[in-house]
Amino acid sequence: MTETRTAVLMMALVALSGCASFEPLPLANWPDSDLVLTQTQRDVTVSAGILTDDQAAQLYGVNLSDVGLQAIWLEIDNASDKDYWLMVAALDPDHFPPDEAAALFKFRLSDQDDERLVARVRELAMPLRTEAGKKSSGYVLAPAHEGGRYLAVPLFTSRELLQFGFPLRLPDGEFDFEELDAASIYAGQPQPSLDLEQLRAALRELSCCTTNSKGERYGDPLNLVIVGDRESLLAALSHAGWSFTKRITPDTVRRLIGSAISGSEFAVAPVSPLYVFGRKQDLALQRARSTIVQRNHLRLWLAPFRYEEQPVWVGQVSRDVAIKLTARSPTLTTHVIDPNVDEAREDLLQSMILSDSVARFGFVDAVPPSTPDSPASNLTDDPYFTDGERMVILLSGYASVAPSQVEYLRWGTSDDPMDLAPTDESAALDAETAEQ
Repeated sequence: MTETRTAVLMMALVALSGCASFEPLPLANWPDSDLVLTQTQRDVTVSAGILTDDQAAQLYGVNLSDVGLQAIWLEIDNASDKDYWLMVAALDPDHFPPDEAAALFKFRLSDQDDERLVARVRELAMPLRTEAGKKSSGYVLAPAHEGGRYLAVPLFTSRELLQFGFPLRLPDGEFDFEELDAASIYAGQPQPSLDLEQLRAALRELSCCTTNSKGERYGDPLNLVIVGDRESLLAALSHAGWSFTKRITPDTVRRLIGSAISGSEFAVAPVSPLYVFGRKQDLALQRARSTIVQRNHLRLWLAPFRYEEQPVWVGQVSRDVAIKLTARSPTLTTHVIDPNVDEAREDLLQSMILSDSVARFGFVDAVPPSTPDSPASNLTDDPYFTDGERMVILLSGYASVAPSQVEYLRWGTSDDPMDLAPTDESAALDAETAEQ
């Protein structure tokens, strides 16, 4: 986070030669219905959207993109009888308060325009408090995210926290998650709602691995299950550092190949398809690092059953360590995975626990074990090894669960990685298993 602020500041200081103009204008046609999302909870309605670079330049009178900033618009309509505080740090921990953002243009403007910019940024800033029966709106400035971002908007009042979440995009987003129509996947088919014991049994019976499009060859192991609705899922993963991926198009493929050759960053690069339940992944996310070569992949498929009426997502997570060309991928490139796929599994669990989004977790024996000396291989012939267990995460929804309160389901053979006490349900299942 410190690095982000330093980078943004350096971008501003580069422009010491010459002065920029300051020409703010009213922003026409905003809010844009195509880019704004709205949610309501307990008599509080929150709307959110992201300005394009051109819109932000018009509104602020300077090019925020020149210093790596993005303007996030919020509106809070508080029809309740309580005052609510916006927990702005949850929107983006690297957000820029008004005066700090204006200071990035210190050497770009004349002294007079510098003062006018400070006044303008302050005027546009989102108030942190919205009083009962009133409406407030404004902007939060944060480091730019290409294409869009998942925006968490927590509102706090005495003994109450409302959690809003928005998968926001820009016109150039075209993220793959937007194609997900969960209601249509199993339309007309029964989706039984299972109890905990039935869920455990169903997860053990699932296929071990992903496949190719024809279902003829096994690929990466299915080492992950997440239980929760789409909104809770996106919120939890976003809080844990995962970002959206763009759809596979000629433009994104060309950029992906170029990034692979140059070693440059492409934080929202597309993910090649793998298949489970006869279809490619329903949702893909990634956690990118400094180059396209180094990123973690996460693919998820909606299962044909639910747990206590909550969606069940079956997934595959792996860590990339290199890249290679291949004719087996529509992007003509593929990543070489870290052979220790259990490490990527555990890393995901830890990051989600630290983001306070996990209620319970456990493991089921579901994948043929393999070792470094006798590894399995995926569709592109990368070796991998695993203890054979599939990690199961039950999300907490919009409630925050501290790491010390996370419950461990003793389902598999693994020792409790956090030395947590088992739940009553999981302990009963263990006893039943032992009797058998």
